[in-house]
Amino acid sequence: MIRIALLLGLAGIALATGLVIYQGVDAIVEALAVAGIGILWASLFHVVPMALNARAWQVLLPRGDRPSLPFFAWAVWVREAVNGLLPVARIGGEVASARLLFRAGVETGPAVASLVVDMTLCIATQFVFTVAGLALLLRRTDDAAAVGGVALGLAVSVPLVAALLAVQRVGLFGLLAKLFRAMFGSRFDGLVGGAAALDAAVRALYARRAGLASCTLWQLVAWAAGAGEIWLALRYLGHPVDTADALAIEALIQAVSSAAFVVPSAIGVQEVGFFVLGGAVGLTHEVALALALARRARDVIVFVPALIAWQLVEGRLWWRGRYRGGGLGSPSSAGSTKSVQPRV
Repeated sequence: MIRIALLLGLAGIALATGLVIYQGVDAIVEALAVAGIGILWASLFHVVPMALNARAWQVLLPRGDRPSLPFFAWAVWVREAVNGLLPVARIGGEVASARLLFRAGVETGPAVASLVVDMTLCIATQFVFTVAGLALLLRRTDDAAAVGGVALGLAVSVPLVAALLAVQRVGLFGLLAKLFRAMFGSRFDGLVGGAAALDAAVRALYARRAGLASCTLWQLVAWAAGAGEIWLALRYLGHPVDTADALAIEALIQAVSSAAFVVPSAIGVQEVGFFVLGGAVGLTHEVALALALARRARDVIVFVPALIAWQLVEGRLWWRGRYRGGGLGSPSSAGSTKSVQPRV
């Protein structure tokens, strides 16, 4: 799987590089130069949707069992950084953030269940956001190919979202327990307390209607807030757009990137998406590709520090466990999650 991801990543880099060279490196660099330090401010705006997503995740857990909002913001920052920069098919971030939850004292079942439900609602709310983005795009363009491609993707995703919700309600982990045990042996039960326990924890979260509704609302607001990055970046690039166009670009770029989850960082695919969608809302190809590169700059500016901070925390805990004669994988260090809490 890693080898395939690396091959797809290399192909994506080649595609993105070829697109930039074809369009003209000098013109794109000139467009980026206009923005200057503005790229930094547009990138840092990503803190806003991350904070909103942190709140969405937090409200899933009962009030007395949840860590603080700053802790969830830290976990979301790490999750997005791992998924955005590493070849982990957008699931490695969930594993990393689950480890953080365990160490913060959240019991294993509720911690993993909150991740499952949060991911499911994220898929559902992204679908809604993409539909809204497609509607906004329709008012700006008659490009049947661009609109038709997005619409086809949405049509395919409807049964997938419905199936994901259905299998969780009937016992997703019970259905997959045999596969997980074949892969991980007894470690699966040791990690989640058994498939039945995890299914029960997922159902308990779905039974909290107020928490589900609140999480859904916060996620929708977070999706919409992400358009602020597009709006600011284009303003600094000297090609301001209205809020509706920024929302359309953000919604459909996120959909394209999610669809290309097997390609590390959606490299190449995301650039093509900006190229096509930018033209649909009236941007020149040079500005559209400059916007795509600004998004890549965002990943470096915002996510690289998260990876460094996360590795420092992991390294400190590993050293502490080794110094005490335990190690992160031993019962002495992994069995007591409440005794080890990373400081952020």
